[in-house]
Amino acid sequence: MSEKQEFNHSRRTILKGGMAIAATSLGAVVTGTAVASPATPESFDEVVDVIVVGSGFAGMSAALQAREGGASVMVIDKMPVFGGNSTINGGAMAVAGSALQKQAGIQDDVNVMVQDMLKAGRGMNDVEMLKLVCDGTAESCEWLIGHGVQWKPFVQHFGGHSIQRVLQTVESSGAGIIRPMIKVAREQGIDMRNQVKMEGFIQDDKGRVIGLQVREGYYFPKEKTGKIRRFGARKGVIMATGGFGNDVEYRMMQMPELNHELDSTNHAGATSEALKQMMLIGANPIHLDQIQLGPWSSPDEKGFGTASQFATIATYPHGIVVDVRTGERFFNELADRKARADAIMTRRDENGAPVYPVGFTNAAGAAKAQTLGWGMKYNVIKKADTLEELAQIYGMPADKLKAQVERWNDAVKNRTDKEFGRPMQEAILLEEGPWYAARMWPKVHYCMGGVKVNTRSEVLHLVTNKPIPGLYAAGEATGGIHGASRLGACAVAEGVVTGRNAGRMCASEKGIDLKLS
Repeated sequence: MSEKQEFNHSRRTILKGGMAIAATSLGAVVTGTAVASPATPESFDEVVDVIVVGSGFAGMSAALQAREGGASVMVIDKMPVFGGNSTINGGAMAVAGSALQKQAGIQDDVNVMVQDMLKAGRGMNDVEMLKLVCDGTAESCEWLIGHGVQWKPFVQHFGGHSIQRVLQTVESSGAGIIRPMIKVAREQGIDMRNQVKMEGFIQDDKGRVIGLQVREGYYFPKEKTGKIRRFGARKGVIMATGGFGNDVEYRMMQMPELNHELDSTNHAGATSEALKQMMLIGANPIHLDQIQLGPWSSPDEKGFGTASQFATIATYPHGIVVDVRTGERFFNELADRKARADAIMTRRDENGAPVYPVGFTNAAGAAKAQTLGWGMKYNVIKKADTLEELAQIYGMPADKLKAQVERWNDAVKNRTDKEFGRPMQEAILLEEGPWYAARMWPKVHYCMGGVKVNTRSEVLHLVTNKPIPGLYAAGEATGGIHGASRLGACAVAEGVVTGRNAGRMCASEKGIDLKLS
């Protein structure tokens, strides 16, 4: 065995879940099944400066920023529709120091946002990356406006944030960010390719990522569809492939309790293969077992549905959540997502079956809930004229429910929640109906874990802790920023800021010469 062969052999160490770090030779393609050396490893079917894998908040931000940096850019996405989870996201972005905050007289600071996220993350956060994200939110918010994004003219208070700092698109959807970005991308000459699935990385003899092997014309989830092609990247590849919330088998490897019985808000393509491909070439996985449950979901509909926006906009800031058996509150409705989801998941009967809590508010509290009508149409959100009627609908003790509402109103008048310490900036009196309510149960929502990156968005190697040349990552594909729990509206913040950072850094690289076949 030659010295080079001995070195390559020594790199084949076992990773979590049976993955391996596979050595590469000139132009080798690392896939989930083998290390293949094509007949013409030095040539490609197509070559650009930057390839972005994924078309959500991070991917589109990376692509646009790289293009604005003078690079030629190709975006690939395995699904038939661009945007992934970002399109069905609620379109809310946490911003420290936004113009809308200043107009409303809300004092905010980057350091306050950092501290809020550290508290939610239970101190597990990558502090340098966290600071990078928070520091970039205000400027990135204006950058999005410059690319056609429109925000509602008011600031919201999401759980876990100490103050109001959340902006939301007028559509109440991430599509209000993705669609304008795709429009600008096409206008700027970015090559947008859907139904193109990444099969593996192509590296040179020094381990630099120089391109991808892909399946073009891929039909998810038919793994053998499409034509194999080789795309070269002179400056680098940016992985913006999101999380694996809908990969039940892989998420159960990290958290066995997140089984098939638990629904997810993620789109069907939120799977783990891209993460595994990065691990195969040595990327360091971090916090893979930190998977967030969305505490605003309803068991009466699939996915995000209508209750999520209703709970976020109406119930949590302007209403209360009660146990149907007692008619009483049992947690702080504006705590961080982990605290709320954990509390809700404790509501079970003697056999361990869920006892779904009910979140409700009145007409004033639901005034800005855009999904209210749809939720009522599909019988997910129910209307009651009186508290007695509300109690009857959900089988709650009416006397205890009314007593709880009275205690809540006293707390609002005193501006202090002595029961659970909830922030009261947006709390309202619940004195008059009609009442609007929905049953609640968490769903798998977000992966805090992914690959470890540095503040240049370079993916770090498991053994050396040095950057894997030519490989960048952004958004939910990375891990460490949020620690144990992501605060609401910080996915857009992370995706846009880290995507732009990755695009900027990758575009600034000195390109290498690659040949077309």
